[in-house]
Amino acid sequence: MSETEYLPPKVWTWNKASGGRFANINRPIAGPTQEKELPVGKHPLQLYSLGTPNGVKVTVMLEELLALGHKGAEYDAWLIRISEGEQFGSGFVGVNPNSKIPALLDRSGPKPIRVFESGAILLYLAEKFGAFLPTQPAARAECLSWLFWQMGSAPYLGGGFGHFYAYAPTKQEYPIDRFTMEVKRQLDVLDRRLAESEFIAGPDYTIADMAIWPWYGGLVKGWSYGDAAAFLDAPSYKNVNRWADMIHARPAVLRGRMVNRLQGDPAGQLHERHDASDFETKTQDKLAPAG
Repeated sequence: MSETEYLPPKVWTWNKASGGRFANINRPIAGPTQEKELPVGKHPLQLYSLGTPNGVKVTVMLEELLALGHKGAEYDAWLIRISEGEQFGSGFVGVNPNSKIPALLDRSGPKPIRVFESGAILLYLAEKFGAFLPTQPAARAECLSWLFWQMGSAPYLGGGFGHFYAYAPTKQEYPIDRFTMEVKRQLDVLDRRLAESEFIAGPDYTIADMAIWPWYGGLVKGWSYGDAAAFLDAPSYKNVNRWADMIHARPAVLRGRMVNRLQGDPAGQLHERHDASDFETKTQDKLAPAG
């Protein structure tokens, strides 16, 4: 056995930090670590999130609903700094016992409704407002199939490829090769689908696009994991790139991508969103469709 080979113990115990970028918040148990209530704003929908791909899904959906004229989709977006462990506050755990962003509290009815998991939030909002989800059975099934494809695939991209390629304390050939192969297979799945369809689920823009774009659109556009786009030969997926650019050109998508964002150009960050006028403090070119 080589000195770098790991021999698993008979019973694993948590006795040292895992290493890597998120070592300070990783732990094998659930539940709150601190008593901390969540803030509540003036709008019916209260979102507690961060501008990661999973968070962007929901803010894009909310901005798209508002662009359609659904006033009931007005929302307060509160920043949850996961690197500081804010997702382990008692209030957040009460909305999402899994302590992951995003989490939504719908206060529009007599009793607040909590919704957690990004795909569940997209589906909840689509049904609540009757938008971005086909009603015809075959089209609805296609849309939901791609929505759940994303939910099942993203852990390979984020927790698998992204972790071992960009965040792990050491670079290891086997996990990088394993997850690179799977991510490229997923990109090929999308590229073949988008060769025959304008949007993911068919001719119309749906929650399937909103779920997939922050992950795979961001990947091919070079926003994720350093130089991963070049490493994965992302430009070769022509149809994915065409689709990614088309989604990126939507003003509501550009607004949604800014909300709860902590990385990149400060002009493209809106740490919290409590009113549509909050975007006016940012440069207008960030909201203009791509040329």
